[in-house]
Amino acid sequence: MGLSPKPDHWSRDVAREGSEFVELLEVLWEHGREAVPTGPVSPSQLRVLYTLDREEGINLRMLADALGSASPSVSRLCDRLQATGFVERAPSPVSRRELELRLTSLGKAYLVDLRMRREEVLMATIDSMPAKTRRSLLEGLRAFRNAAASSGQDSDGARPLRSTG
Repeated sequence: MGLSPKPDHWSRDVAREGSEFVELLEVLWEHGREAVPTGPVSPSQLRVLYTLDREEGINLRMLADALGSASPSVSRLCDRLQATGFVERAPSPVSRRELELRLTSLGKAYLVDLRMRREEVLMATIDSMPAKTRRSLLEGLRAFRNAAASSGQDSDGARPLRSTG
């Protein structure tokens, strides 16, 4: 009871291919970073923006937990993002002692633009694949994302705060 079955040979092959895929994706993503610089935002600040985009209205403690970082460090990241106009702090309607963190319209627009430019870089590779293979990739990625979400891990390895359905 509670024990996971031993992975079969096929599962190991899939995991090995998945690992190679992730490494390749990291290379492509890094190429995308070079081709699409993040501008005034550091990689750590970008993780904050991604988290706030998914979990709008969370407080600093929840954000620190989601990022696996100390609250003072996350607070400084938020200070810088607030200074750029990407993040705002607002009083929580639940507790007067807490502040909610939200993306501003400028922060949301920044993420939309960044994601669009990065997707264009990835699309160059995906467009070179046969249509049937692209459909299979899409189905596989969706299934992988759903399995990761149901196992309690979201795409950046942090524990999700709420179910995204």
